[in-house]
Amino acid sequence: MNATLLLLIILAYFALLLGVSFYTARNSNNESFFIGNRNSNWMLVAFGMIGTSLSGVTFISVPGTVGKMTSGMYPYGGFEYYMMVIGFFIGYFIVAAVLLPLYYRMNLTSIYTYLGKRFNVEAHKIGSIFFIISRSIGATARLYLVVNVLQIFLLEPLGVPFWVTSLVLLLMVLLYTFEGGVKTIVITDTLQTSFMIISLIACIIYILHSLDLSAGEAFGQLQEKAYTRVLNLDMNAKTYFLKTILGGMFITITMTGLDQEMMQKNISVNNLRNAKKNMLSFAGILLIVNLAFLFLGGLLYLYAQQQGGHYIDKGFVLGSGGASVMGDDLFPALSLQGHFPMIISVIFIIGLISALFPSADGALTAVTSSYCVDLLKLNEDTSKTESQKKKLRIRIHLIFTVLFFVLIMIFKAINNKSIVYLIMEVAGYTYGPLLGLFAFGIFTKRQIDRKYAILTVTLLAPVLTYIINALVSAYSHYAIGVELIIINGLITFLGLLIVSHKANLPIKTA
Repeated sequence: MNATLLLLIILAYFALLLGVSFYTARNSNNESFFIGNRNSNWMLVAFGMIGTSLSGVTFISVPGTVGKMTSGMYPYGGFEYYMMVIGFFIGYFIVAAVLLPLYYRMNLTSIYTYLGKRFNVEAHKIGSIFFIISRSIGATARLYLVVNVLQIFLLEPLGVPFWVTSLVLLLMVLLYTFEGGVKTIVITDTLQTSFMIISLIACIIYILHSLDLSAGEAFGQLQEKAYTRVLNLDMNAKTYFLKTILGGMFITITMTGLDQEMMQKNISVNNLRNAKKNMLSFAGILLIVNLAFLFLGGLLYLYAQQQGGHYIDKGFVLGSGGASVMGDDLFPALSLQGHFPMIISVIFIIGLISALFPSADGALTAVTSSYCVDLLKLNEDTSKTESQKKKLRIRIHLIFTVLFFVLIMIFKAINNKSIVYLIMEVAGYTYGPLLGLFAFGIFTKRQIDRKYAILTVTLLAPVLTYIINALVSAYSHYAIGVELIIINGLITFLGLLIVSHKANLPIKTA
């Protein structure tokens, strides 16, 4: 593997993104940054959202989980993860039917403005703060996973420290997003999704050719090794198929429909009809792409075993005398340690950085937008000129870049191989209050007047959820999985019901 060549490819890739950014940022303003002037092409948004949704976690982690049934290390095994994808698919339909019409009817720049109009300023700010915390932690965890792979397999042999790798990649993201924002991201995410899918297809074709198998024959071998099992029928397991579907559905409703990063791209489309087309097209494509990643995962294990790889108690060993690799490291190890030819290494690197940038650029832009619009009310501030607003927004963008860097370094210090799964569990605690708040606003007409009532409920709900999760784990065989977010949302909803009263006037925004 020529590490210098791969590094040059990364730089060339970034130069392409920077060129696109320069082109799209011409005559840009704050509205371009926040919502793309509400003129984004729905087809580009739908395709680009695939890259944002998948990220590096899908690119390297989902294929690695397929071998869990033998090694027993990961929450999902075989194709069990696909049941969550089915849940995602159902969730996108709910977002398109319930939330998109609401956002377009109210002509929102930030979706948390709804909470302010439905309840009060307190609710608006709480919604934004929960989003900023959730997205900052989630995005940097995904970033850490990919940066760590690049560091271990590519840059460490060149003597580049981890902190330099992290800082340079974040500065790359900052450079091509700080001017154009959403207007730029819609285009760059489309390019990056294209590269990611091309990499996925190329790797599948190469492995099939190397194994001298057709897709059908390979699938048959995967079935023989029990890698294709989809349904987990153990009701006590975290991946029991019904609760996985249900959990996936609510994860989509919260982490897409109630997430400013995902929704700011949708509301950048010029009208509701096209926004719905975007959402449903994206949902359909995601079914196919996730299945392809799982199929790739099975092929990786078949290929590794053909090359002498085998399972041991604590992992999977590539060849005789090799080191044990975790599921997350299997794809990178095969691609970058001489098991695949150079061209596949190049394709893998392009796919990997294509998975990295969409999860970083959208998150950085979204948390900046939410802070400016929801907490500073920058779009409503008539005391500042457009130029002054832009300078302030750029300053906040820089501050969040520094925050992202600090969080990545914290994850490096923790150095936990299962940190991504831990972060997904944390999302159940941070997005749950958002689920409860929006559900209460949409499905009831009750009002909340008491000061700090909403804050108290949204802080208590995650604490009670944690206690319930701990008690269930300690005193039963049942394992709470992705339904954690449902429990949290329900507790929030019931808490709001307790502190609310009947509205004297009809609620026009709900």
